[in-house]
Amino acid sequence: MRARLLPLLLALMAAVLLALGIPLAVITAGVEQQRVVVDRIDDAARFASLAQYVTARPDADDKTPDEDERHATLSAELRRYHDLYGIRAGVFFRDRTPMAAAPTGWGVPKAGEGEQAFKEALAGRRSHDPRQVWPWGDGSQDGRIAVASPVIRDGDVVAVVVTDSPTGQMRARILHGWLLIGAGECAAVLVAVAAAFRLTGWVLRPVRVLDAASHDIATGRMKSRVAAASGPPELRRLARSFNEMADHVEDVLEQQRAFVADASHQLRNPLAALLLRIELLALELPEGNEEVASVRTEGKRLARVLDDLLDLALAEHAAGDLELTDVAALAAERVDAWRPLADDKGVRLAYEGHGAVTGWADPVALSSALDAVVDNALKFTPRGERVTVVAAADGDTVTVTVTDHGPGLTDEELTRVGDRFWRSGRHQNVSGSGLGLSISRALLAPGGARLSFAPHRPHGLRVTVTVPRTAP
Repeated sequence: MRARLLPLLLALMAAVLLALGIPLAVITAGVEQQRVVVDRIDDAARFASLAQYVTARPDADDKTPDEDERHATLSAELRRYHDLYGIRAGVFFRDRTPMAAAPTGWGVPKAGEGEQAFKEALAGRRSHDPRQVWPWGDGSQDGRIAVASPVIRDGDVVAVVVTDSPTGQMRARILHGWLLIGAGECAAVLVAVAAAFRLTGWVLRPVRVLDAASHDIATGRMKSRVAAASGPPELRRLARSFNEMADHVEDVLEQQRAFVADASHQLRNPLAALLLRIELLALELPEGNEEVASVRTEGKRLARVLDDLLDLALAEHAAGDLELTDVAALAAERVDAWRPLADDKGVRLAYEGHGAVTGWADPVALSSALDAVVDNALKFTPRGERVTVVAAADGDTVTVTVTDHGPGLTDEELTRVGDRFWRSGRHQNVSGSGLGLSISRALLAPGGARLSFAPHRPHGLRVTVTVPRTAP
């Protein structure tokens, strides 16, 4: 779930940061350029104040010494300004003739921003704000900043001051500001990622705990509960509801186990008395009476069912007494115990696993489960066929695999094998209650072991008991 929530949160945070960062970058560039434009306007106004006292053209023959001095002062200021800042500046009459300019020979631009600014100043207005210059500009004429200011004498525009500024330093300052904004955005993204991890962890921690507790209960650990002390209020309420549900489920299962155990135990005594009376009745009837034999068989079958029910109830109720167990030695021992019965049935029973493989299990429960599996294999294996038991290490688990060469089960039957009282319709003539494998599963569950079934090609069944190698 975190893999789905985290990208969504990061995408939302990135969208917010971009929505804030892009306008901030544009504003930063605009403020930087406006500062440059205001400086150029002030410079142009200063030159205009000097130029309004220059009344004669530079090439006029009737200039007075005062006019020459004022013209020289204006020219010297323009040259010093150009040498100091690298900005081209000039004062031009209405016919574009230069009153003074620096560098020498520079004239009014005939196109672009400079031409537009000159025309606006001739109309008595300050030139409009130039177009925004961006850091990726190349410093060409279109990328420079031209500002013009009129020189007014006696209410009339007699000349125009034009400044043409390079934008390299300004673009560098804009880029520096953008880098600072980008660094701030990156820092904000890192903070957002950390916050998103913390937020998703806080939200999902109760979900993970619920998932683990649900798995524990599903695998038979009914005491598992959730601490409803962290996470959002909705998940805390869900945790409390889960604990209440688990308590109810545990109570119901306990009542069911108690009922099965009590019923099985209470029925055994009347059944034993009934079987005894049947035996006494058989003494008074002719030898080989089929009805008595049938009643005796069904009575013994009912006794086995009651015994298995009691064993199942006890197995589901008992906790596993786990210890480090030599699973291979235990499997070989059970094979030796069942070999006389196998020989009597004409079935070859063999152990072919490793000599020593250890795992964590309850030895008594594991022995009972192996007995049920081997007994089941011997029941369905025809005379002359083979049953093989193999114990081996498989990563973090130990597997005991019992394979037979019996009729096997169909894919549909494999989905039901191990259910209580279930028996294949093709094998109803084989003795049993249908509880043996259910008891095996109940015995293995407290220790974390499990039972699985698969077909054994070309025919037969493969039953695998899996035991963990590490302590639970």
